[in-house]
Amino acid sequence: MSKLTIDDISDLRAYERERVEFRTHVIALKKRRRVSVGPVTTFVFENRDTIRFQIQEMARIEKLISDEAIQGELTAYNPLIPEPGSLSATLFLELTDDAALREWLPKLVGIEGEIELHIGAGDGATSVRCTPDPEHEKQLTRDEITAAVHYVQWHFTPAQVEAFATDPVRLVFTHPAYRYEVELGPETHAELLADLRG
Repeated sequence: MSKLTIDDISDLRAYERERVEFRTHVIALKKRRRVSVGPVTTFVFENRDTIRFQIQEMARIEKLISDEAIQGELTAYNPLIPEPGSLSATLFLELTDDAALREWLPKLVGIEGEIELHIGAGDGATSVRCTPDPEHEKQLTRDEITAAVHYVQWHFTPAQVEAFATDPVRLVFTHPAYRYEVELGPETHAELLADLRG
């Protein structure tokens, strides 16, 4: 998937003209790319359109009009667009009240490095461990408390991509305080396979 450039980001007036249609498209796209695992975590698997939407909305809200400001957003978010053979996701800890934040954020320190995709079943299964995005990890990781948002990636061998195409895939947490997993549904599986194949 190619990275975004300044030419891909519409100026504010042009974006207002396309916003309703593009937003509807991205909402439907994210529905297929959203996976909840356990009681408090949700992944949104990113692609070029989800990241363009993020940047366009940021520019709209913050009134970013200069090339320099847009380039800053591109520099921050382009790494989240997956290369062929990779997947990229934003991990959200869905904590909606103060008690939940106090309970879960200390308990889940390190969770961003404890996520695997398991491909296949039984003896032939293989697992691909995630890699937290290094730039975001520097800003988000603490020793005593974790952040509510993390950016993670998985990198696959060609053989793993081919196995992904034909075998069931489970998203698995291996964190000692959060042992949950879920099998990817057909729509999500198809979306992510398209990412892997570029």
